[in-house]
Amino acid sequence: MSNTTPPITDTPPASPYGTLPPASPPASRKPVSLPRLADMHARGEKIAMLTAYDATFAAMADAAGIDCLLVGDSLGMVCQGLNSTVGVSLDIMRYHTDSVSRGLRRVQGTTWLIADLPFGSYQESREQALRSATVLMQAGAHMVKLEGGGWTTDTVRFLVERGIPVCAHLGLTPQTVHALGGYRVQGKGDAAGALLKQQAHALQDAGAAMLVLEMVPAALAAELTAELKHCATIGIGAGKATAGQVLVLHDMLGINLGKMPKFVRNFMADAPGVLPALRAYVQAVKDGSFPDDRLHAW
Repeated sequence: MSNTTPPITDTPPASPYGTLPPASPPASRKPVSLPRLADMHARGEKIAMLTAYDATFAAMADAAGIDCLLVGDSLGMVCQGLNSTVGVSLDIMRYHTDSVSRGLRRVQGTTWLIADLPFGSYQESREQALRSATVLMQAGAHMVKLEGGGWTTDTVRFLVERGIPVCAHLGLTPQTVHALGGYRVQGKGDAAGALLKQQAHALQDAGAAMLVLEMVPAALAAELTAELKHCATIGIGAGKATAGQVLVLHDMLGINLGKMPKFVRNFMADAPGVLPALRAYVQAVKDGSFPDDRLHAW
């Protein structure tokens, strides 16, 4: 029986679940920043945005070239199984923002990270919005998103003046779906369209750097995109003329638990895996082949 000590090697033992990956290579692109997004907008380069809720998918999306990741309160529906986003708490948003941020840090990610202010976390006052935004920024977000126009304008200005970048959200605003009477196209008709445009311009003037337009007629979204020089429109069911596009991760991978919305394309259908599907989404947004207004817009 030998008493020889096993040789020492430089190879670390394997770790379960990929918890201790080797050092990632240097990023192949510069980090996406607010000035860079403004430059993309000015040059007409489409902005590819996608939701993410955990570290692994965040890292994969970054590797695929996603410009912006949104930790959306849609997690209430796709992760928690809720019927709407209304039940999502600030603490849940902090948890998922922290998870996504860690995933990006592990791979030296370069994606711009946005987090939703959930229902009830900013409606009370501007000061409440600041406290809630601080929680998400300290969890790793670079920008916060809030829904609605009109009264939100003062809140946006209050946050921006204090160094917090803001993405606004008009059209279908899921947090107020009960007041809207369901998931319906918004901004139809002259009066509704004029109000939405007025709110959009006010939000831009208040300092919002981005504006999600959800389920808005394509013609109206195109007009707003042309008019808003300092606020990049991000469409979801708003046609191809917007400055960028966003989809829920699970939707574009074809693993939605419910009915697939009209504005979604399943990028997994023609892809051999998740990473190629994510890359195909980025490419389709960049080259303007997604969305197709004949299929995905109103």
